[in-house]
Amino acid sequence: MTEQLKEDLDKVIEELKKKVNELPDSVMAHHHLGLVYMKAGRIEEAIASLNRTIEIDPLNSDSMINLGAIYFGQGDLEKALELNTRAVKVHPESAQAYANLGLIYQQNNELEKAIENYERALQYNPKLVTAWLNLTSVLTMKGEDDRAVTAARKGLEIEPDSPLGHNNLAVALYFKQQFAEAYKHMQKAKELGYSVDPNFSARLKEHLG
Repeated sequence: MTEQLKEDLDKVIEELKKKVNELPDSVMAHHHLGLVYMKAGRIEEAIASLNRTIEIDPLNSDSMINLGAIYFGQGDLEKALELNTRAVKVHPESAQAYANLGLIYQQNNELEKAIENYERALQYNPKLVTAWLNLTSVLTMKGEDDRAVTAARKGLEIEPDSPLGHNNLAVALYFKQQFAEAYKHMQKAKELGYSVDPNFSARLKEHLG
């Protein structure tokens, strides 16, 4: 974080703290303060602000999702799962909450549940690129190569310059033995700054001779 950005965030935090003092039951003020604390890396204060938001408004799914993201980043998958599960109960069409649940289940190696939640996320927001890309990874892990290629292509339709998208498509195509096209997407991922697994790169080049 640059010094200027830190100063700017500190100013916003002070302004929001004043607003919270003036309006102690303002959901918006506590929520925004929590988000700025997150951006500033002041995680414990972010947790406190987002928890306060949920105390005031037990149906605030956005705060649940953001709080869940903090716990996920800390490796507390149980707490992240609890919060995103609560989020979909109060907001059953929350694509982001379902996508987050997919990622949590993926981390727990519960692949069927991960797929189910990624697909539910995409049902509500077909343009959620991260869900397409993570779905590609899980389908590849399960050996469902045709579905993995389809998911990767859909993600790249939305975000053509996604480095991860090109890498994931390269891997899915590799397992379908479509080595030439896989190599093309691997090279594109590299051009876009993705750190391609050198072992994967070497294996792909071997197949191409």
